[in-house]
Amino acid sequence: MALLEIENLSVEFPARHGSLHAVDGVSLSLEAGEVLGIVGESGSGKSVTMMAVMGLVGFPGKVTADRLRFDGNNLLDLNERKRSELIGKDVAMIFQDPTTSLNPCFTIGFQLAETLRLHLGMDSKAARQRSIELLEQVGIPAPATRLKAFPHQLSGGMNQRVMIAMAIACNPKLLIADEPTTALDVTIQAQILDLLQELQRQRGMALVLISHNMGVVSEMAQKVAVMYAGQVVEQQSAQALFNAPQHPYAEALLAALPERSDGHARLATIPGMVPGLHDRPAGCLFAPRCRYADARCVAERPQLRDWADGRVRCHYPLSTNPPRRADAAAEQAAAPAGAPR
Repeated sequence: MALLEIENLSVEFPARHGSLHAVDGVSLSLEAGEVLGIVGESGSGKSVTMMAVMGLVGFPGKVTADRLRFDGNNLLDLNERKRSELIGKDVAMIFQDPTTSLNPCFTIGFQLAETLRLHLGMDSKAARQRSIELLEQVGIPAPATRLKAFPHQLSGGMNQRVMIAMAIACNPKLLIADEPTTALDVTIQAQILDLLQELQRQRGMALVLISHNMGVVSEMAQKVAVMYAGQVVEQQSAQALFNAPQHPYAEALLAALPERSDGHARLATIPGMVPGLHDRPAGCLFAPRCRYADARCVAERPQLRDWADGRVRCHYPLSTNPPRRADAAAEQAAAPAGAPR
């Protein structure tokens, strides 16, 4: 049995004219000790998917799923007490911005000790000693002194290390890292990613790495899920995806990597933007931005299906050698009135 099982997960938020489908029929699984990368542009539903797993989608958001299980526990049926015991102990999350995740009114030491007292029942002395050990593990110098510091007295990189220390304090079976290096400079980003990789290997915990940076995911993940407009459009092993992507969106993301440019031309870009509430296409959600799209793509929404050693949501996976449709734009322009363009 997989450690984490997600089947047909949807998250909707009501709006004045309809509902916003932030997550639309996502299915994922993760084995113990495995590293999964979830990639996609902002607005693709990456973070909301994992927030639903954590039980952090608040009202008026609505979460539904055919299956949402962690380590044998049905997350949809957990009462508040059981969820509090599980989340933060066996499942932990590192959020994008540590300066907003840490409480500015309390010291680092108090916030670390609170986690240890709540989930492990430690007394003050044991919690303090364990907090020092955790800060040492994440590379914070003079950890005993840092316990007295408030978040604003530390740098962004130091605060992110504190967040990692809090996340691993109870030896979680699953760690979710949501864009853990977004607010940091390049040098510190590399240090944080190296730290996460080392901790994951030492502790054997499963890791979900949410990122828009394909390069980061290629170095850390064993398998990758590519998300677009709330849907998973491709799932493959990391090696297979980076060698031969099957979905045009995954191909476009890889083409936009700076290291894939020869320096003699402008970097590749993806025209347009992720659809919102009022411009969601009737057919393939990526069709308005896809250079391969034809009339079928505009009219018919593809299903996620098994393909090669992974899964892809496309009528024409790239390994089928679809024709480079120079007339795709003309076909979309000729689509019936009201069809997405």
